[in-house]
Amino acid sequence: MGRFHQAAAEGGEQAIDIAPVNMIDLMLILLIFFIVSTTFVQQTGVEVDKPAPAVTARELSKTSILIALTAKGEVYYGGKEIGISGVGQQVKLLLQRDSKIPVVIQADTTAPSGILMRIVDEAKRAGATEVNVATKLQTKK
Repeated sequence: MGRFHQAAAEGGEQAIDIAPVNMIDLMLILLIFFIVSTTFVQQTGVEVDKPAPAVTARELSKTSILIALTAKGEVYYGGKEIGISGVGQQVKLLLQRDSKIPVVIQADTTAPSGILMRIVDEAKRAGATEVNVATKLQTKK
């Protein structure tokens, strides 16, 4: 039995019937391709209350280094506390893959601004060319 089946249709014409097993194989191959080629966003693992933006910021790419700063001054990456000293090491490690990855800092509105500036400095010292602070978009009421 071959891949295609030929069946005689009414009127003497031959119709080609494609076996559904071949279509299932094709769908599985496409599914595997899309799963492998998808990029995943690394979440910070901590919920922070972000300040409202003064102006609308441009959309950041999905591949970015997300660092969270809590109200208590704790610094997180990937759900783990890394501290201010760990920011430079983590950024330098991730920039080895792609030197143009932006660093996004998700700072709580009540987080100490001095610590925020130290995180920005550490990221820049590690080689980051683009360091941003994430804000929450306020809707008009």
